[in-house]
Amino acid sequence: MEVFFLGTGAGMPAKLRNVTSIALKLLEERGTIWLFDCGEATQHQVLHTSIKPRRIEKIFITHLHGDHIYGLPGLLSSRSFQGGESEVTLYGPKGLKDYVEISLSTSQTYLKYSLKIIEIEEGVIFEDDAFIVEAKLLEHGIPSYGYRIIEKDRPGTLLADKLLKAGINPGPIYKKIKNGEPIELENGEIIESARFLGPKQKGRIIAILGDTRYCDAAIQLALDADLLVHEATFSSGEESLAYEYFHSTTVQAAKVAEKAGVRKLCLTHISSRYDRTDWMRLVEEARESFPVTVIAEDFKEIHLPLR
Repeated sequence: MEVFFLGTGAGMPAKLRNVTSIALKLLEERGTIWLFDCGEATQHQVLHTSIKPRRIEKIFITHLHGDHIYGLPGLLSSRSFQGGESEVTLYGPKGLKDYVEISLSTSQTYLKYSLKIIEIEEGVIFEDDAFIVEAKLLEHGIPSYGYRIIEKDRPGTLLADKLLKAGINPGPIYKKIKNGEPIELENGEIIESARFLGPKQKGRIIAILGDTRYCDAAIQLALDADLLVHEATFSSGEESLAYEYFHSTTVQAAKVAEKAGVRKLCLTHISSRYDRTDWMRLVEEARESFPVTVIAEDFKEIHLPLR
């Protein structure tokens, strides 16, 4: 599981930072990629990576400001041209369906794959046997959501040596044991799979937030997360400006991370007023409150190991 930053700037594209888009690479877990926001030129950024658009399974939009959605019609269209045939599901605020359907209709774009658009409200918006995604409204000028991605705990490692000692030879039965199913042996004995499994592997948690002021919803989304991706449009000392424009400072992002007990904070959505020489200062401002802080850059990747 990796978080890969395709765009990390605020408001409009800049030479060093494109506008917002984040890829959650779940290639080992499910063979797919989830995208969070799709700012202008996201598909151009993808060209410089190993990401295959046909692997994009879900796209989560935080809010409908242009720097988070203007790249969406182009990406969806190109995915069709590049051989993408599997279904894509879009999640986002009310108005997303109109925006996408009108854009594709007006440009007479035909997609070779099924596109499902879900306009979300707060709560669990997706769940399967491996992941849960929750959404909460943040504080921004228009409805802006944050997402909490929860990986469900995995079964423990199969204790093959112990199985062999118990006279249980390899075969389809091992898969059933791995899945935690009770097993009936040939002699009629019922065994509990838990006897032959190591401790469960704790699932990982990621919080990816849209644009927001400092707020309680951000803390709730980030509770005990392995990684919090939080906007830091402004530097320390600019709290009044951040509040006026519905954004956060570096120190406010660190405060959320500290209160939520996260393991790592990554600052993103960096204003173009700060050039490369300022970036380390922004990190240090946050580290005064939360030491395990990094700053996102375009094409930066963060690996999330199992706990």
